[in-house]
Amino acid sequence: MDITGNIATIGFGLAALGPGIGLGIMVAKTQEATARQPEVAGLLRTNMFIALAAIEALGLIGFAAGFVF
Repeated sequence: MDITGNIATIGFGLAALGPGIGLGIMVAKTQEATARQPEVAGLLRTNMFIALAAIEALGLIGFAAGFVF
């Protein structure tokens, strides 16, 4: 099965959609938690950056899978 053209573009878009939603929810919840307890803002920021790296890695794996398979 050779996927080319517009079908591949849809797959790449779906690979980017999940991490985009995940990042939006994560940043929103981090801001909400910082507003509730400002004294833990540093710890929340650190955890947010670790989660950001994991979410972006999953997005890149999904993007690269289109080229491999």
